[in-house]
Amino acid sequence: MMKNLTEEECEETNCGKPDCYETYWWYFLCSSLGVFISGIVVIALVQVIAQCIANRQEQAADGNRNVKGVMVADPKTATSEESMNWGTEVKDWAAGLISAQTTIGKVLVVAYFLMSMGSYFFYLVDSYKPVEWCFDLKEDRLFQTDLAFNIFFLLYFILRFVANQEKLWCWVSIASIVDFFTIPPIFVSIVLGRTWIGLRFLRALRLMQLSEVLQFLRVLKTSNAIKVTNMLTVFLTVMLTAAGVIHLVENSGDPWENFSNTQDLSYFTCLYVVVVTMSTVGYGDIYAQTTCGRCFMTFFIFGGLAIFASYTPEIIEIISSRNIYGGVYTKEGGKKHIVVCGHITYDSVSNFLKDFLHKDREDVNVEIVIFHTVEPDLELQALFKRYFTQLEFFKGSVLNSLDLDRIKLAEADACIILCDKYCTDSDAEDAANIMRVISIKNCCARIRVIVQLMQYHNKAYLLNIPSWNWQQGDDVICVAELKLGFIAQSCLAPGFSTIMANLFAMRSNSEGSNDLWQTDYLNGCGNEMYTEYLSRSFTGMTFPEVTRLCFDKLKLLLIAVETNVDSETSTIAINPGPHVKIQDQTLGFFIADSALEVKRAFYYCRSCHGDIREVAQIKQCSCDNANKRRRNTYHRRIFSRASIRTPVKGLKYTNQSEVGESIPLEENGNSSGTLTFPDLKTNGMSQHQSRTVSRRPQVGVVKSNYYSKKRRRNGSSPSNKGQDTNSESDEILLDTTGMFHWTPSRPIHSTVVKREEAAKDPSLNGHVVVCLFGDKDTPKVGLRNFVMPLRASNFHYHELKPIVFIGNLEFISHEWDMLKNFPKVYILNGSPLNRADLRAVNVHLCDMCVILSTNNFSVEDQSLQDKETILASLNIKAMTFDDTVSILQDKTPDFMPSVLPPIPSSPHQPQFARERCGSMVGANVPMITELVNDNNVQFLDQDDDDDPDTELYMTQPYACGTAFAVSVLDSLMSATYFNDNALTLIRTLITGGATPELEQILAEGRGMLGGPASPETIANRDRCRVAQLPLYEGSFATYADGGMYGDLFVEAIKNYGMLCFGLYRFRDNPPTADITETPSAKRYVITNPPYEFVLKSTDLVFCLVHFDGGNQQKTKKKKKRSKRNKEGEKPPPPPQDMMYHHHQHLNPMA
Repeated sequence: MMKNLTEEECEETNCGKPDCYETYWWYFLCSSLGVFISGIVVIALVQVIAQCIANRQEQAADGNRNVKGVMVADPKTATSEESMNWGTEVKDWAAGLISAQTTIGKVLVVAYFLMSMGSYFFYLVDSYKPVEWCFDLKEDRLFQTDLAFNIFFLLYFILRFVANQEKLWCWVSIASIVDFFTIPPIFVSIVLGRTWIGLRFLRALRLMQLSEVLQFLRVLKTSNAIKVTNMLTVFLTVMLTAAGVIHLVENSGDPWENFSNTQDLSYFTCLYVVVVTMSTVGYGDIYAQTTCGRCFMTFFIFGGLAIFASYTPEIIEIISSRNIYGGVYTKEGGKKHIVVCGHITYDSVSNFLKDFLHKDREDVNVEIVIFHTVEPDLELQALFKRYFTQLEFFKGSVLNSLDLDRIKLAEADACIILCDKYCTDSDAEDAANIMRVISIKNCCARIRVIVQLMQYHNKAYLLNIPSWNWQQGDDVICVAELKLGFIAQSCLAPGFSTIMANLFAMRSNSEGSNDLWQTDYLNGCGNEMYTEYLSRSFTGMTFPEVTRLCFDKLKLLLIAVETNVDSETSTIAINPGPHVKIQDQTLGFFIADSALEVKRAFYYCRSCHGDIREVAQIKQCSCDNANKRRRNTYHRRIFSRASIRTPVKGLKYTNQSEVGESIPLEENGNSSGTLTFPDLKTNGMSQHQSRTVSRRPQVGVVKSNYYSKKRRRNGSSPSNKGQDTNSESDEILLDTTGMFHWTPSRPIHSTVVKREEAAKDPSLNGHVVVCLFGDKDTPKVGLRNFVMPLRASNFHYHELKPIVFIGNLEFISHEWDMLKNFPKVYILNGSPLNRADLRAVNVHLCDMCVILSTNNFSVEDQSLQDKETILASLNIKAMTFDDTVSILQDKTPDFMPSVLPPIPSSPHQPQFARERCGSMVGANVPMITELVNDNNVQFLDQDDDDDPDTELYMTQPYACGTAFAVSVLDSLMSATYFNDNALTLIRTLITGGATPELEQILAEGRGMLGGPASPETIANRDRCRVAQLPLYEGSFATYADGGMYGDLFVEAIKNYGMLCFGLYRFRDNPPTADITETPSAKRYVITNPPYEFVLKSTDLVFCLVHFDGGNQQKTKKKKKRSKRNKEGEKPPPPPQDMMYHHHQHLNPMA
C-alpha cells in the first residue's frame, strides 16, 4: 500500500480519516498530461487555421489586383496588418525580457535559476514525508513559498512561449516539460488539500543552466571553465534525476500490485544506488524491488555508464591541466613581474633566463611570467622546475583580453615578445609579433613592450600603433639589423663584433684554462656594460680627466655619459673630449665586471677616497661631499637622432664658441693641422646622439677640434700620415640625414661584373667579398643592414671598401631596391663554392670575406642548416694562391690586411710606391662565417681543440672573431629591459648611424633619398668612430714589447683623445717575435685589459677616435701642389712620422 499519513498526522490536519487513506496520484499526473496533450492539440489547430487564413488572404490579394496590376487597398487586410504589427511588438518585448541582453533579462534569468534550485530544495525536504499527504495551506509556509515560486515559473513560461516563433517546439522542449509536470500539480494540491511528491525532482534539470548564469555574472571566462561546468552539471543532473525516479517508484510500488510492494528508501539512499550503478561497482546491498524500478534501472545502466565513462576522464584531464597552467597569476606584494611571450621554446627561454637571472646582475627582484598558447614540453617543464622560485608558466593567447587579465598584464613592469629567429617566413613571423604588440597595447596602452623582429623594414609598422611610445621605453630589436651590423663591423675592425657581443651578454670569467690566450679572453668576457650616476666629486672635471681617474683609481672604463638636457630631452656623448665638463646627476656608461664594481663611481668621494689605492675600500662615506641622492633615480630614455644636433645644455663647455650653427667644416678654422687617425679598421658611431620631443629643435653642432689644435702644436700623432687623395670629390653626396654616403640610383645590370673582367681588374684589392647562398625563392636576408655600416658618412669616400657580392643574381635582385643608392657595390653572378669565381674577385687580397647563411630552415636535421657556409669556408681555406707581390702605383695609400704586418720601407722611398702582399694560402684570408646552429662552430676550424659541447663564446672561432651566430642576440632582450639606454648605445655603435628619421624615409618604400651635401648634413659627419691602432710603429711604439696597457690608455686619452677599450692579439705569437716574421693569422680579442697588462708589438688596440674632418681640405691642398709641380717647384719632403704609412688607394670599379 502506498505510504500515507499516520492516524496522529491525520488528526493534526483535521482532514478526515477516510480521505487520508485514499490515493489521488492519478489526479496530479493527469493534470500534467492533460495540459501537455491539450496544448499540443491547440497549437496544431491554431497553426492549421492560421495557415488557411493566410492562404485565403493571399488568394484575396491576387483577386484585388485590377487590370493594370495596381493593388487595391482592402480595409480587412489593413486591420490584419495592424494586428500582426502589434503581435510582433509583444513578441519582441517578451524576447527582450528573457534573452539576458538587458539588465532586467539577466535578473529574470538568474532569478529563475535560483528559484528552480529553491524548489528542488523544497523537494528534498518533502522527500522525508509520505508520497502523498494532507496539509493545511494556511499553516504550511513551505508550501506557500513553493506556490509563489511556481507562479513565477508560470509567468516565465508564458514569456518564453510568447517570444518563441516555433510554438510547437517550445511546447515540447525539456524546459516546458519540466514546467508541465511541476506547475499544474501544485494547483491541484490546493483544490484537493493534499499534495503528491510526484515529479518535482525534475527541477534538478534546471541545474544545466548554471554555466549560462555564471557567464552572466562573469565568473566563467575561459572556454575550458565553461566546458567543465557544462559536463559537471550534466553529470550531476542525470544522477539527481535518476535518484528521484527510483525514490518515487520504490516508495509508491507497482500500480498493478495495488502499491503493495513498496520499499522505504530515502532520496539520498536512492542517490547512492545511482552512483554505485553508474560507476559499475554494484555492491548489491540495495536494489530495486518494484517492477517499475527494475525496468528503469535496466535502461539507466546503459545511459549512465556511457555518460560516466566519457565525461569523467575528460573532466579530470581539464581540471588537472587548469590547475597547472590555466589559473590566475597572483602577484606578490612589493615584487614586479614581466610577461614573456611569442616564440617560446627550450632554447629561446633558456638563453633568456641564463642572461636575465645572471649572478652578476644586481638583485633581480622580478618574477617572470611565461605566456604561451601551447603547454610546455618535458624539456621546458624541467627548465621551469629549476627556476620555480622566479618563474611561472600560464597557457593562453596574447590576442585574448581575458587571458591577458589572468596574468595581470596591466600591472606588469614590461612585456617581452620573442621571435623565431629560424623561421622560414620572416615577414609572417614579424606580422604575428606586431599583432601581439597591438593586442597588448589595446589591453594596456602604458605598458612597456620590448619586441623582437626579424626584418628591418617591418619596424615601420610599429609606428602605426597609436600607443607605441619610444619615450616610455617601448623598443624593438631587429635581428637582421643587428646581426648584419655586427658582421659589417667585423669587416672594418676584425674582432669588434665579438667584443660588443660579449659586452651586452652576461658572461662569467671564472672558468679556468691552461692556455694563456683563453685566460686573457675569458677575463675580458667577464666585462659587461652598466650605467651608474657619477659622484659629485666628478663635477666640473672634463670627460678625459674623469675617464683617466675611473680607469686608474676605480678600475672602471667610462666610455660615454648621458645627461638630461631638459624635461623632454636626454643626450648621450660617446668619448666627447675635454670640451665637455661633467655636471651633477650625469649618468655614465661603464664597462666593468659587475654592477657592484660600478657603484664605486657613485660612492667615490675626493676627500675620503683620494689617498685610497685599494678599490674594495671605496664605499659610501658620510662626509658632506658624499652622494646623498637615491641611486635608482629614474632617467629618461636616450634616443639616437644624430641628424638633429642640439647643444648639450646639461654639459658644460670650456668655450661657448664651440657650440654654434651648422656650418661646413672648412669654415670652422679646421683647415690645417687636422686630426689624423689610423685607417686600419674603422667604423662609425655618433659622438653626440640625441632625440628631442620638441617639433622644432634648435640646430647646432658640438665641435671636436681640440685634438686637432693640439696636434698642430705637437707636430705629431700616433699615426700621422698627411695623405693626399683625389677620391674625395668637391661635391660630397650624402643621404638626407647626412649619416650615409649616397649615390643616384643605379640599375642592377650596371653593377654586375663578369668573371673575366673581374680577374683582370687590379682595383680589387682591400675590398669586402660577400658570399651568398640562395635562389629566386629564398627569403630576403636584409643586405641593406650589412651595407649601411660600411657606407657611414664619417668615412671619407676614398676610405669606403668596395663590396662584391658573389651569388645568384635573381636572389640579390630581390633586395637591390634597398642597395641601389649605396656607392661601390658590385655583383658577380656565380657561386661561392666555385674557386674560379673566388679567384676572379681576388679573395686573397680582400680585407674580409663574409659568408652569410640563408633562411633555409626547412631541413629536418638542424646540423645541416649550415652546410653551405661550412663548405664555403673550408673551400676558401684549402685554396692556394701565387706567391706574387702586387705593386700598385698610386698617390694615396689604402688598407692592408690585419693578418700580415707591413713590409718595411726605406725613408727615401716615395710614399706612393708601396708593396703589399696578399694571402698565399686560403687559411690566412680574413674571414667571418655566419652560423645558424651554434654546435656547427666545431667544423669551421680543424686546428682548434674545442670540445663539441663548449659554449659558443668560449670557442676559438668566436673568440678570434671569425664566427658569428644569431643566438648571441638573445641577450639583448634582458639587456634592454635593465638598461634601454645601453641598446641605444649598441645600436649606434653597430649600425653606423641609423636614425628614426631614416627609418621613416625607408618606410615610404622609395629607398634612400639624398644629393649634394648641405651644411646641416655635413655637420652630421662629425661623429666618433672605432679604430684599430697598431703598436709596432708610430707614437705608441714605445709601449710595445713590455709596456703596460694602462700607460698606453692614459697617453691615448690625454694627448690624442683616443679611448682604448680592448686588444686584438695573435693567439700563437711568441713574446719575442720579430715583426718582420709572418706570425699566425689567428688573433683573439681581449676586452678592457687591466692597467698592468703587458703589451706586445703585434697587438692592435681597439679605440674610439674622433672624426678627421680636416681631410676634406686635402683635395684643395693637393691641387695647389699639382700647380706647384707644373711651375717647377719642388714639393717639401714628407715628415719622418708619415713614412710608416702602409695604405694603398683603391680605384673604384668602373
